[in-house]
Amino acid sequence: MTPRDPLDVGAADAAVTDGALPPQAAAASAVRPEPAAGGRGPAEAGDLDPADGGDADGTVLGRRYRALTLGIVSVVSLIAFEASAVNTAMPVAARALDGVELYAYAFSAYFTASLFAMALSGEWCDRKGPLAPLFAGIAAFAAGLLVAGSAQRMWMFVGGRAVQGIGGGLVIVALYVVVGRAYPQRLQPAVLASFSAAWVLPVIVGPLAAGTVTEHVGWRWVFLAIPVLVLPPLAVMLPALRALPPSELSAGMDRRRILLALAVAVGAGLLQYAGQDLSLLSLVPAAAGLALLVPCVLRLLPKGTFRAARGLPSVILLRGVAAGSFLGAESFVPLMLVTQRGLSATAAGLCLTGGGLTWALGSYTQSRPRLEPHRERLMGLGMLLMAVSIAMVLLALTDSVPAWIVAVAWVIGGYGMGLTISSGSVLLLKLSRPEDAGSNSASLQVSDALGNITLVGLSGVLFVTFGGGDIAPTSAAATHQPAAFGAVYVAMAAVALVGVWVTTRLRPVTV
Repeated sequence: MTPRDPLDVGAADAAVTDGALPPQAAAASAVRPEPAAGGRGPAEAGDLDPADGGDADGTVLGRRYRALTLGIVSVVSLIAFEASAVNTAMPVAARALDGVELYAYAFSAYFTASLFAMALSGEWCDRKGPLAPLFAGIAAFAAGLLVAGSAQRMWMFVGGRAVQGIGGGLVIVALYVVVGRAYPQRLQPAVLASFSAAWVLPVIVGPLAAGTVTEHVGWRWVFLAIPVLVLPPLAVMLPALRALPPSELSAGMDRRRILLALAVAVGAGLLQYAGQDLSLLSLVPAAAGLALLVPCVLRLLPKGTFRAARGLPSVILLRGVAAGSFLGAESFVPLMLVTQRGLSATAAGLCLTGGGLTWALGSYTQSRPRLEPHRERLMGLGMLLMAVSIAMVLLALTDSVPAWIVAVAWVIGGYGMGLTISSGSVLLLKLSRPEDAGSNSASLQVSDALGNITLVGLSGVLFVTFGGGDIAPTSAAATHQPAAFGAVYVAMAAVALVGVWVTTRLRPVTV
């Protein structure tokens, strides 16, 4: 599985240069750009500390920050490992639980729950500081893993994934707030970049480790073994977290924004539920879902986002289109390779590994200063590469085409994602006034989550509609349903092509 929130040095550097918060630190609060959510750390650049030999900042791995940095990177790495491992084990788990028709919802439930949790965590951090939401999030993440690993029915598995999403949303926001409070501004770009680097090793090792465990021990242990691994990072970083200096906290939570995020999550959940059963009765939850989702989304995103208004609204729209189309296709790649081409869970997961590596390469490419004048064209190229890669996966549905074509396709698509997602963070800051950087970045994160929820849900509806729910529940049996997978890949490639058009709207009209 490729990284869901790749952070690039170029974006972080741009934030510091412009005097604004790093985009991900501001976005993570998912609330508003207040000092408590992204304030300066205890030591500003130039401050001196005798304990550090007169250098208060040092490096992120210097004596002062080493324990905290290692703890943060370890937690992010575990989340990344779980993401890549789940993608590998999911086909086997869905078939073992006789729930292939709910396959997509095991992914979208995570993002639906995390959307609400991000808003809650941002307000919680502003009100009480990051320590409580961080530990609550880690506990919820571990509990979700246990529920999913012990599930006896697919709906229980999906519920466990939703609990994981709550934990993941709480954790990632709290970690960004910790970065804003614990590190001086000069070191924040390096710490944020380490979040992205923390995905690299799990993307390489995760599929192989998860596939081996799934095939030789059982898919449940992919989920049940991870909670134990969260304890060492907590022990390492706890003293540093307790030593964080007090910071100005907000007087109360913005309940309106939390309720909006909750309404969006519930609305998305109702739409996904309705999509499982395309009947007249399903119109009731579908209508209720739309009634909740549409007005709340319109309040969470800038005016003009859904009509691709030039400039900032199109940048925010593109984030959802890019993230959702790629994940909507990627979620069904391992299942297709296992059920249609007969690959093992390990081999299917490894086909996605190259995408994670080229994602990092694409992020590095877009950060080169000489390419800055061509950023909008780079994003257009990135979306085109994604459309091509998703369309290439269609070839794997033909037995005469070798299955490794998928690995090649995902190398191409990952590079396109690196160009597009990372450039979007930089462009957003470029188009934002300093005082609006936080709220605009929060909108970018909301768009990302909504794109994932909507397009993965759409993929699930298409998959079931075209016969995907009839795939045999046992891993030993092979049921060929190429139309079900083909419908998913055609739709997501078409959405990616829409994203190519949106990139022509990124540059605002000059007066």
